[in-house]
Amino acid sequence: MTDNASKKKQGKTRPKKSVKEAAVGYLSRRDHAEKELRQKLKNSGYRGEEIDQAIDFCQDYNWLDDVRYACIMMRNGIAKGWGELRIKQEMEVKGIASGIIDQIFEGAETDWYEHARDVAIRKFGQTAIDTPKEKAKRYRFMQYRGFNFDQIAYAFNQDEEY
Repeated sequence: MTDNASKKKQGKTRPKKSVKEAAVGYLSRRDHAEKELRQKLKNSGYRGEEIDQAIDFCQDYNWLDDVRYACIMMRNGIAKGWGELRIKQEMEVKGIASGIIDQIFEGAETDWYEHARDVAIRKFGQTAIDTPKEKAKRYRFMQYRGFNFDQIAYAFNQDEEY
């Protein structure tokens, strides 16, 4: 068995570029949360201490910033027509700390009720809800998008029940 074949059987070979180069490479393509970048570097075969040094290096140069990344995620989520709940969930999945998430949403100037109405109009137009089945369909769509019940009711001007 050749040396390369035995190395592949034993596990990943040592990456050819330095951990700092790899981290900067990932960040040059798009922003990442610290946890996400740490996981990518680990999956690439780098060790914990090296990863810590690369993370510190990137943070020192302000190339890695979870607050900035959370702001970008919020802006992108709103553009996609997502509600507050869905955006928060996506941030948590990416590994953004709950304190940062709270800070971003407290400082946000988004009116989630009006945003829900805009999303509903964009998807369904101004047509009235004429059946309970149609109401359920529209509410499910808005829930999937991350709006709460009050925001959904506001979006569809639903005060009455069927």
